[in-house]
Formats: sequence, C-alpha cells, structure tokens
Amino acid sequence: MTTRQIKRAVYAGSFDPPTNGHLWMIRTAQALFDELVVAIGENPDKRSTYSIEEREEMLEALTAEFPHVTISTMRNRFLVEYAQSIDADYIIRGIRTASDYEYERSMRYINSDLHPEISTFFLMPPREFAEVSSTMVKGLVGPKNWQEVIRRYVPDAVYEKILQDHERKKHTS
Repeated sequence: MTTRQIKRAVYAGSFDPPTNGHLWMIRTAQALFDELVVAIGENPDKRSTYSIEEREEMLEALTAEFPHVTISTMRNRFLVEYAQSIDADYIIRGIRTASDYEYERSMRYINSDLHPEISTFFLMPPREFAEVSSTMVKGLVGPKNWQEVIRRYVPDAVYEKILQDHERKKHTS
C-alpha cells in the first residue's frame, strides 16, 4: 500500500492590509494544493500599518471558507527556510509586473540553492488585481470619497477594518 504525500504550499507576504489580489492568490493556491499555509512576514525595513495580530485576524476572516488554509507568522527568516521548517514542498509567489518576475526569478534560484527540494510556483493574477498593492490601498485612504475608491480593491473584512481604524483615528486626533 502506498501512502500519498500531502502537497503543502506556503504563500507569504506582509498583507498590510490584505487585498483582493491576495485573496485571489489564496483562493487559487488552495485549490491546487492539499494544504496552504499563509505566512505573514515581518519586514524590519518596513513600518507596518497593522500589527501582526490585526493582519492575522483579517486573513482568518478572509480564509474561513477554505478548510485547508492556515494562517501563520514568519519572523526574521528566509521564506525557503520557513517552508522547509513546516514541511512545505512548494512556495507560491505572485507575479504582477516584469520587475516582480525578475526579482522572483532570482529569489527562486537562491531558494533552490538553499533547498532544491522546494519548488516555487508563480501565479499571475488577472488584470484587475495586477496593479493593486497594500501600499497603493493605504495611499488611497483619506481624500474625499476614498471609501468608494478602496472598496473595489479589498475584501469586505479588510474594508470594514480600514473604515473602523480611520474613524477611530479621526476621533482620537
């Protein structure tokens, strides 16, 4: 009797905040693998708007419909080292632009040097998500009618969180 190996993948990012593009990546990747770990990375060179715990809460809400998706955090580690530590055989990366491709291609080769048994899968989101980033979404908050503008770029749970935080900041300023 042969035992089938579980196909586990990891999709990492800052998710500050999660966008519709991130949700597309998660939805697509979870359909391809038996298990998907969504790992929130902490970049010491970036100042985050949302805490790790807030990002975890948003991602938990976004992924509740996917029973084989778990949310995790990854601090001060190379992604490939994290993937190896959780027995993931695959890393999922999104490609939105030519510069993303060049960067991710280089990282794929470095990751392969470190752990050749871990494969990288590139997913290219549809056009409507290609220009959407967490940084772009955060930059849209504030001007008149900003709520209508960002509504199309983030999932419901994230939209509600951004609205609540904006209101709270408005009242504490």
